[in-house]
Amino acid sequence: MFLEQETRALGGFQAEDLEHDRLRRPLKIAQLGPLYERIPPKLYGGTERVVSYLTEELVRRGHDVTLYASGDSVTSAKLARGSIRSLRLAGLSTLGPNLHLPMLADVYENGERFDVIHSHLDYWCFPFTRLSATPTVVTMHGRLDLDDLKPVYDRFTHVPLVSISDAQRGPLPRMNWLGTVYHGLPADLLEFNPNPGKYLAFLGRICPEKRVDIAIEVARKAGIPLKIAAKVDPADTQYFEAVIKPMLCPPDVELIGEIAEHEKSEFMGNAIALLFTIDWPEPFGLAMIESFACGAPVITRPCGSVPEIVTDGKTGFIGSSVDALVAAVNRIEQISRAACRAEFEARFTTTQMADRYEELYGKLLAEKPSRRLTAVAANHR
Repeated sequence: MFLEQETRALGGFQAEDLEHDRLRRPLKIAQLGPLYERIPPKLYGGTERVVSYLTEELVRRGHDVTLYASGDSVTSAKLARGSIRSLRLAGLSTLGPNLHLPMLADVYENGERFDVIHSHLDYWCFPFTRLSATPTVVTMHGRLDLDDLKPVYDRFTHVPLVSISDAQRGPLPRMNWLGTVYHGLPADLLEFNPNPGKYLAFLGRICPEKRVDIAIEVARKAGIPLKIAAKVDPADTQYFEAVIKPMLCPPDVELIGEIAEHEKSEFMGNAIALLFTIDWPEPFGLAMIESFACGAPVITRPCGSVPEIVTDGKTGFIGSSVDALVAAVNRIEQISRAACRAEFEARFTTTQMADRYEELYGKLLAEKPSRRLTAVAANHR
């Protein structure tokens, strides 16, 4: 690999010098995306949107990026098709393992083509990282507190990981955490609306851990209509039918279904606030920064990443009980919508996200190639 040749040519340069020098020039980067949704997704798909935003920004900065994704993905990077089309909307989600494994094999059989392999497939690539001297970094997008996956993480503690919030790391402190990178959106993606409308918003997915039922209860007690833009996965159909559907009562509580990216400015920008009433260790919560971008404050519960994203009293309110959340709705006018937009621009754009990932790629490349090769050889024994 040319990085090893550079190291020999540079002779006495230290690792930090190589890192600084390397980041001045384009990198050859493989971005590995999930096949379940198109990149970017047509409807729901937080991970896939982030992969798209990062890929496009890295290409804009001059990097040579190959995106491994579904064949219907749209990108300015080189597209390596892992499937003919995205799986969920085609009703083919059960084929996920069958298709991701060949895609991963293709990436690592050709690992010498890249300087960095960046996976967004959680633990799926872990065993493959031992087959190539090309460094891999894995952004963990999901929850990490599931006991069933503990044997996987125990077996592969060497893989460099990126968390999307500091809170996400809590269950797995022993892993090889390279850094935390908050998600970012293009600065011009969503329009800022300084004037709230007359409803509260819920955006995301209808499932037990997202607690749409709490959002409905809060809206009813506050006497303000609630619009729910959310999908229902097949696994959550029974929950929806038994718990949520009986609570719907348009126009006071209205389910409008999944919405596309171009519909979010209107939906979020016209909302008084976003109700983010989760009851699980949320790794990040893209809906919160989408809300900030539109100027809508966030009313939420202190779970997972929430205290890292929402500044209580500045960009929204954090409360544990229904009564506390209702009280937050009643004083939401205290929150400046301009301050919400400013927080988005200062912390959660693709510029900040790509800056941070470039920094982490540099840390990987600064590691001496001989040390990486030694580690790979040791893992084969």
